[in-house]
Amino acid sequence: MCGIVGLFLKDPSLEPQLGAMLTDMLITMTDRGPDSAGIAIYSRPNPGEAKLTVQSANPAIDFANLDADLGRAIGADVTAVLKNTHAVLTLAADKLDAARAALAEVRPDVRIMSGGEEIEIYKEVGLPGDVVRRFGIDAMAGTHGIGHTRMATESAVTTMGAHPFSTGADQCLVHNGSLSNHNSVRRVLKRAGMRFETENDTEVAAAFLTHKMNEGANLGAAMEATLTDLDGFFTFVVGTRNGFGVVRDPIACKPAVMAETDQYVAFGSEYRAMVNLPGIDQARVWEPEPATVYFWEH
Repeated sequence: MCGIVGLFLKDPSLEPQLGAMLTDMLITMTDRGPDSAGIAIYSRPNPGEAKLTVQSANPAIDFANLDADLGRAIGADVTAVLKNTHAVLTLAADKLDAARAALAEVRPDVRIMSGGEEIEIYKEVGLPGDVVRRFGIDAMAGTHGIGHTRMATESAVTTMGAHPFSTGADQCLVHNGSLSNHNSVRRVLKRAGMRFETENDTEVAAAFLTHKMNEGANLGAAMEATLTDLDGFFTFVVGTRNGFGVVRDPIACKPAVMAETDQYVAFGSEYRAMVNLPGIDQARVWEPEPATVYFWEH
């Protein structure tokens, strides 16, 4: 049993409040998953820039001079903003792949949470309220975001095992459920060139969508493919640079509620996650249908 939240803003005037709204939604889902929590925030990009969000168990050591060391390794300027156990590294967009590779050399113990022009992912072991306060999520602005609070059932409670999982630039996924064929799908994806950091089934789902989109599928088509290629029970909420999507397996035994107004589209594992959103009393509220893809794009 895990808790998922998501918020896709149609109204730009709400963007300064995105982090605060997602924080409230995620904390409300605490009893669905007290082991770890995470959140992905998408913000408007600065032209020509990209970001790597990274995590360390020893930030005082690993983050010291990280920007200078990484900058020398890739031959370009890097700036770092430290946030507790995470750091956001900003650099030229055309240096993103080089920075990923160089980071393994200059700081082998640092783990990449996300990379892209818009996405930042923060996740750690602990209660949702503690996790979001560590990173100041409530003060963050953005266009859309997703969050997850985890009750681990099949793998260890670790930072890397927390959701969201990101396997492509500006892409991420959160999951409530369990996949039965993730090992075989992982083998297929590895042969196709995908890399994995964990044995978690959710990372396989994220990589599956990334692979499909790398082959040219849009978000909706990639999510449609999960219904035929992934076995098990699942509710997926997905974020991309421009989009936000939801899909449930054909049995749909995991709870899910959605709400839409002229200002936003919201998702919660339970309706109570959304009760404090503006205008929720006027929203169209529904339970997403089994084996049906819902997605919105800016």
